[in-house]
Amino acid sequence: MVKLNHLISLKKVSKVYTSSSETFTALKEIDLQVNKGEFVAFVGQSGSGKSTLINMITGIDTPSSGEVYVASKGIHSLNQEQMAVWRGKNIGVIFQSYQLLPTLTVVENIMLPMDFCKTYPRKERRKRAIHLLSKMGIAEKANNLPSDLSGGQQQRAAIARALANDPPILVADEPTGNLDSATTNIVMNLFTDLISEGKTIVMVTHERDLSHFFTRSVLLSDGEIVSETSREKIHHV
Repeated sequence: MVKLNHLISLKKVSKVYTSSSETFTALKEIDLQVNKGEFVAFVGQSGSGKSTLINMITGIDTPSSGEVYVASKGIHSLNQEQMAVWRGKNIGVIFQSYQLLPTLTVVENIMLPMDFCKTYPRKERRKRAIHLLSKMGIAEKANNLPSDLSGGQQQRAAIARALANDPPILVADEPTGNLDSATTNIVMNLFTDLISEGKTIVMVTHERDLSHFFTRSVLLSDGEIVSETSREKIHHV
């Protein structure tokens, strides 16, 4: 384990995809650091490299070259089995499409990461899942199937699931893309609360009007970071 000053550190990270007919460079020697307690947005047009970049941070994909350190761990060197265990305990991932398992109740979906990583004793997992759903304001939906919930409620359930193992980092890929503006504000304010509690959040978004929520916005174009904008405070709306 390497001791680093930053919670997330990417060093000269490139990602090249090759097929029989062409080669596509999705990321070009990215240098990026994220500190504990930051709320960082990756913004840019479709194909700019935003999702590839967070796939490097979560270990969903591996760099063609360069190094990725998260919570002092060099995740670029982990195999798939090691990565799955490490990710389960250190990163909560939130998707645009929620990705709740449709045949499990909401509370069972929240318990699933705890069952996988065994971070909490079996008898405590349901209680913790209910606590997280309460924190998201949807405890009354615990025994419903995901299909019984609205899109906003499903996204809040997905956030609760991402928090199940109490990871230090949350990574969100277009988490408000399917939500209306009122529900978007609810979700973004939940993220702001989590930042105030000490979490670190990295989020991909194409919605520029959310910029006031972030401590830093990183603009990507053609696989490169072209600018960064920082602000001292984030606030509720």
